[in-house]
Amino acid sequence: MSELLTTPLHAWHKNNGARMVPFAGWDMPVQYAGILEEHKQTRTSASIFDISHMGEFLLEGDGASQALSLIVTHNLATLAPGKCRYGFLLNDKGGVLDDLIVYRLGEEKFMLVVNGACIDTDFAWIQSRIPSNLTMGNQSFDIAKIDLQGPASYDVLSRIMPGDWSSLGYFGFREVEFKGFKLIVSRTGYTGELGYEFYLPWNKAQVLWDGLMADERVRPAGLGARDTLRLEVGLPLYGQDLDPEHTPVEAGYGGMLKSEADFIGKAGLAEVREKLIGLRIDGRRSARHHDAVYVGDELVGAVTSGSIAPSLGYCVAMAYVRADAAEATAFTVKGPRTALEAVRVDMPFYTAGTARRKLA
Repeated sequence: MSELLTTPLHAWHKNNGARMVPFAGWDMPVQYAGILEEHKQTRTSASIFDISHMGEFLLEGDGASQALSLIVTHNLATLAPGKCRYGFLLNDKGGVLDDLIVYRLGEEKFMLVVNGACIDTDFAWIQSRIPSNLTMGNQSFDIAKIDLQGPASYDVLSRIMPGDWSSLGYFGFREVEFKGFKLIVSRTGYTGELGYEFYLPWNKAQVLWDGLMADERVRPAGLGARDTLRLEVGLPLYGQDLDPEHTPVEAGYGGMLKSEADFIGKAGLAEVREKLIGLRIDGRRSARHHDAVYVGDELVGAVTSGSIAPSLGYCVAMAYVRADAAEATAFTVKGPRTALEAVRVDMPFYTAGTARRKLA
């Protein structure tokens, strides 16, 4: 077994009571005070997350936007500098190789943020499909990532980095200077709450972390709370809710895909075999990844993600089911020792988040 990778904040986590677990090849904090407490903290105040395991690629050169538009499921010619966009890398059949966020840093300069488990495969896949005049660098071990999330995050940010942050809209970003180093501040997140993601030099992560922790409204949170937070608002996790066997259309993202131009995998999007649906399960016993989903006595699919929804007081799950069963209203979820009654509900499950709050 290979040694786990560590983030620049690894020592801090271990010295401050974090429970560490392997995740995507990294030794990561899953919780500090506890998942439920950290979940509530994020929904009501502000939390910070060490997300430095994510990958960052820098791509630039003449024609970069055109080349990327053939690889990513968006027409990046319409993406303005200072804006970012969520999208997908697809295989030839339309299956999801990874989901990512593309940042337009300049006219023909982009930063791609990918999942930590996919860094090497994504880099090689993209590198093999771009023109030779473009340069792409893997900055994943040079750039750290810290997320500040929660309704108090705007006030926290304004205190630590004074400026006109009210004009920074959802999925907008700025390059600023803090304590002598440059970083990107992006109004994005994975929790459904107002929040900011910081991209900064690897060796400066502790400086920013300590600065954020100095605010009494801020507490650290781990991957456990990040998972329950994202599930409540219906955000997918690559490797569970997104995978090479399912297309973005099947995952419910057909409406955000460009239709006027070609891109790798587009031809495979027409066939919809399964659909990702939301399930509500009353009580405290949750469905688990791979649990079977039935309509009556007929097996129709499987759970991809499931958990208690702390903000709602019941359990929720995502599941891929056959397209012809996706409109059913009642399901049974069967695990090794459980059989749970579930009803189909719309996603997001939790709709009171502050992510899109207008600040100006």
